[in-house]
Amino acid sequence: MQFSDLKRDLAHVSEEEWKSIPEVGDARNKRQRNPRPEKYTPVPDSILAKAGMSNESSLDPLQQVSDSVSGQTVIDPKGYLTDLQSMIPMHGADISDIKKARLLLKSVRETNPNHPPAWIASARLEEVTGKLQTARNLIMKGCEMCPKSEDPADLAKAVISQALRHIPMSVRSWIKAADLETELKAKKKVFKKALAHIPNSVRLWKAAVELEEPEDARILLSRAVECCPTNTDLWLALARLETYENARKVLNKARENIPTDRLIWITAAKLEEANGNSRMVEKIIDRAVTSLRANGVEINREQWLNDAVECEKAGSVLTCQAIVRTVIGIGVEDEDRKHAWMEDADSCANQGAYECARAIYAHALSMFPSKKSIWLRAAYFEKNHGTRESLEALLQRAVAHCPKAEVLWLMGAKSKWLAGDVPAARSILSLAFQANPNSEEIWLAAVKLESENNEYERARRLLAKARASAPTARVIMKSVRLEWALGDLKKANTLLDEGIKQYPDFAKLWMMRGQILEQENRINEARDVYNQGIKKCPTSIPLWLLLAQLELRNGALIKARSVLEKARLKNPKNPQLLLESIRVELHGGLKDIAMNLMAKAMQECPNSGILWAEAIFLEPRPQRKTKSVDALKRCEHDPHVLLAVSKLFWTERKTNKAREWFNKTVKIDPDLGDAWAYYYKFELIHGTEEQQEDVKKRCVHAEPRHGEHWCKVSKNILNWRKKTEQILVMTAASLSVPT
Repeated sequence: MQFSDLKRDLAHVSEEEWKSIPEVGDARNKRQRNPRPEKYTPVPDSILAKAGMSNESSLDPLQQVSDSVSGQTVIDPKGYLTDLQSMIPMHGADISDIKKARLLLKSVRETNPNHPPAWIASARLEEVTGKLQTARNLIMKGCEMCPKSEDPADLAKAVISQALRHIPMSVRSWIKAADLETELKAKKKVFKKALAHIPNSVRLWKAAVELEEPEDARILLSRAVECCPTNTDLWLALARLETYENARKVLNKARENIPTDRLIWITAAKLEEANGNSRMVEKIIDRAVTSLRANGVEINREQWLNDAVECEKAGSVLTCQAIVRTVIGIGVEDEDRKHAWMEDADSCANQGAYECARAIYAHALSMFPSKKSIWLRAAYFEKNHGTRESLEALLQRAVAHCPKAEVLWLMGAKSKWLAGDVPAARSILSLAFQANPNSEEIWLAAVKLESENNEYERARRLLAKARASAPTARVIMKSVRLEWALGDLKKANTLLDEGIKQYPDFAKLWMMRGQILEQENRINEARDVYNQGIKKCPTSIPLWLLLAQLELRNGALIKARSVLEKARLKNPKNPQLLLESIRVELHGGLKDIAMNLMAKAMQECPNSGILWAEAIFLEPRPQRKTKSVDALKRCEHDPHVLLAVSKLFWTERKTNKAREWFNKTVKIDPDLGDAWAYYYKFELIHGTEEQQEDVKKRCVHAEPRHGEHWCKVSKNILNWRKKTEQILVMTAASLSVPT
């Protein structure tokens, strides 16, 4: 081992010798190895003065900040801010002192944001350091945090006064100065001074006028239009405050000063209308267009139509109609007129401007008096937005111009009938017969009118005449239905025999024959009739369904399945047949087979709403929501899918969502009776009496005709006299609550 001999000798070293051994550092320390005498250099007086200031600075009391037990910083704001007065740095001050003061003030503001002196001191610090915008921001923030403090407001007033001395032409500064005043008198005084400096500022005039009472405002506006003669708003405001005669003079002066503004002319027309001078309204609008064109103004049709809508909303109906008549044809090619005007009418109706729409229809009809489509659209408009009288007046003119338009005659007769005026309805149909002899629609309307009013013999005679002069399949069908409804099955069967001989391919006759036999409990004969009908009408889906349902009701599941399989072979990819096949399997308790059939059906008819609606409720509860999302992606606007989603929200007790979706469903297809029935049942359980009545009223107005559950009730021969409201109630009662 190295140094072993030396280590042994260490045992003999005395204590004094150990102490005299030098430290390790001594050998490497240059200062200790080469000692030099110390030097003392005198320090300049400026440094000593500064050192003295730092030792006894006014910042010392600020070191008293301490933390409470709860951790909240405790500061004496008054002492804090008093000491800050002496520490606000001057231009030559140390930057570190400024930063320190800024941090300390920030701490004060955050500790007690509702203490006004903190915000004032912060703003003054920034002002001294030249950051005026930061100072303004701090004062504004302080005013928000301490709204009841007078100091920020006073300081703001001082600032804005100083600003106005330097920039007296600043509109924003004058408005700010007025805003800072709390008394109305003081605000008016500020605006008076402001207008003395800037008499041509429209903004200042408007702000000043808003503070005045009508009479003083009128005087002020008289001066305003002298100073700002090219501002339309000021002229119009003055005209509104003047008497009729003076307002006319004001508007005339306005036109002289601003010959290119249409609003002055429109206001003049509204003024004349408001004062009963209706003859002048049309003249003023005509002159307006002529004058504006002469002054190089392009007549923007859309802009003027918007003005017409605004006039209607303001109650100036004559003015709005005059504008429509004057500008509706401007900029529209002759071949595009009808299409463009119908679009304009729809747009106005959607905005609730019904008088504008009515004026557009009136103008269109004056240009195209023999166009059945325009009369029809105008009639539907009156039906939805007008009165019964306005509808009937329009239809009376319509049939005079288009006597061959059966639908217009029928609408007129129906309107009279709904109003309870049966003789008038009968008279209209009589005139319709003269204009359209042998018209099937008019014959059947007349029959319906008589049968609905218990005039059964009249109805029978009309049908007999119709069969003699126009023996169509529908006339025969209606004849059979009347006899069936009145209980004369023998006569009904006789008529059916005749009808089937004449029209063997009219499926409804076979269906009625089978249903009458079923009613008489002659099941085998009914089956034979359905089979014969299918041979003659293999594409009639309702016939196939009636046969399958007959077999199912009589316990023949296999036969029902067989019928539907044959039907699908004859009519491939038919959603109704596929749906019925699925339901037959479900009826037999064979859900697995039903699910397989559904998968196949979805492949064959991927966009069928009725299949998707069924598929949603075939799924277990947790999967229904996902299925409904898929259904909506495929069939976004299908009423059956929307109805299924509504029912799904109902099962989840999301009543507001369910109501929203029921509403969507009936809007997208008001003819689907099932949607109305489910909606009504939902409101019976979850809605108020007012909501129930609203659904009922809307349903009656929509007059739905289709829907699986709806038709079961409405087409039941026992319910042939029932009105829409009664069918709604009965259908809703037959539905089960979705689960």
